[in-house]
Amino acid sequence: MRVLGINAVYHDPAAALVVDGQIVAAAEEERFSRRKHGKRPVPFAAWELPEQAAAWCLAEAGLTAADVDVVTYSFDPALVRPPEELGVTDPWDHLRTTYAQRAPQFLATALPGLDPDTVRYVQHHVAHAASAGLAAPYPESSVLVLDGRGEAISHLAGRYDAAGELTVLAAQGLPHSLGLLYEDVTEHLGFLRSSDEYKVMALASYGTPRHLPLLREAIRATEDGGFRVEPVAWDALAKRLAPGAEFTDQHADLAASVQARLEEVLLDLTRWLHGRTGDRVLTMAGGVALNCVANSRLAADGPFDTIWVQPAAGDAGTALGGALHVAAQAGERAAPMAGADLGRGWTDEELAAWLDTARWPYERPADLADVVAEVLAHDGVVAWFAGRSEYGPRALGHRSLLANPGRRDTLTKLNDVKGREQFRPVAPMIRLDRAADVFTGPLPSPYMLFVHQVRPEWRDRIPAVVHVDGTARAQTVDPATDPGVAALLAAFERKTGLPCLVNTSLNTAGRPMVDDPRDALELFGSAPVDILVLGPYVVRRPLS
Repeated sequence: MRVLGINAVYHDPAAALVVDGQIVAAAEEERFSRRKHGKRPVPFAAWELPEQAAAWCLAEAGLTAADVDVVTYSFDPALVRPPEELGVTDPWDHLRTTYAQRAPQFLATALPGLDPDTVRYVQHHVAHAASAGLAAPYPESSVLVLDGRGEAISHLAGRYDAAGELTVLAAQGLPHSLGLLYEDVTEHLGFLRSSDEYKVMALASYGTPRHLPLLREAIRATEDGGFRVEPVAWDALAKRLAPGAEFTDQHADLAASVQARLEEVLLDLTRWLHGRTGDRVLTMAGGVALNCVANSRLAADGPFDTIWVQPAAGDAGTALGGALHVAAQAGERAAPMAGADLGRGWTDEELAAWLDTARWPYERPADLADVVAEVLAHDGVVAWFAGRSEYGPRALGHRSLLANPGRRDTLTKLNDVKGREQFRPVAPMIRLDRAADVFTGPLPSPYMLFVHQVRPEWRDRIPAVVHVDGTARAQTVDPATDPGVAALLAAFERKTGLPCLVNTSLNTAGRPMVDDPRDALELFGSAPVDILVLGPYVVRRPLS
């Protein structure tokens, strides 16, 4: 069975392809269009489809649109309730439902040869759940989904059995939403809602959760597995911050308070779910599941032994989840995700052709890891482009900026390169066999979706990756699945005694991650990066 999954209705439009129980490809439209998040999450944008991502997924498998058996669309307009029931105040919100109803015709136009009758709607939160429970390397699990909103709910709690069947145990109706709560405070703190929530998470580490008593009254779990979110007068807690303005202790305290209350409610929800299932494993998806601080709190204090989070936990992941759901219903439960590298890739010959066309001088060193490690050991910044691009928002060693973690000013340098706020941390990557020597917390951590305490003896040795609260969002690298990055880490440790590198996404502020060779060359030509590694090739700046 050939199933093409589509996410389009809210934000992060994406496509994914599952063929005969195998995940073949998955990509976000932003990587092709070069528009961050693909589009803004407004009703007027609901018609925009991931046309380029979908066409690439099909081409990657050698298929045409006419070859597809089912196309899934991760939003079911038949489930939408009246605006007054949902607490919706946008008078144009109905456009989302209208566009979704016409999605089969829009898709047939975007993908010539596609039969509109092959389009099947999948409930938004079921698609999220499938992206976790059916992609994780566990045959059975409890599943928790939390995001801003779907058709009529903002949360789903359930269980996947070994046959791939989902039993829904709880769902929270709108307008109560932990995701929208976090979006509200994101906007109040001067950041872009439905985009910059991770900045609030970073800012929270600078504050004290002194508003917890008030927030505990307004935001609370209920005995049926759901929760309530009452309106909060944010201005009474901290003055609204203009975009780009400097934050104060008031703003940091507000961020810390909301983050702490989110963690408490998530603990309540997971305890309720575990009480119903008794499972050892919890799988998670939805935008809230990208909150790696909360994930670590659940791992430390929650009832589940293991937590697996979909690396594309946001709406982009529903493209894959919708396809997995339909495949499982047809008796073709897909093999688990082997990694997040499901996007575009190029052969060595194709990369060389790009460099020849661009007329950049380049070399192919016999020992790539040693050459690059030498640059990093001397505090150079490396643009690293290797293999297939990542599905999801995290750079995981395929489209990364790498640097030396041993210098405190590396953080300032990288935030300047990328045009980011200086309060934001950068993350370390480390070989799996060395991770426990440096970090405590959930290991392995291949998708950078948990935070870890840095062991005291290492904090002064790798200051660039240690956040103000003593944590780091570590990514573990398994030599069996990513030998190139593992070799680089080993070479860097031989030269410096440091087992990790700074790893941040290969992009500049407001731009999507680099995806193809042209993107990489453009970034190298415009940003203060010392060398570009394009597959096996090294590009250096000409000597002046």
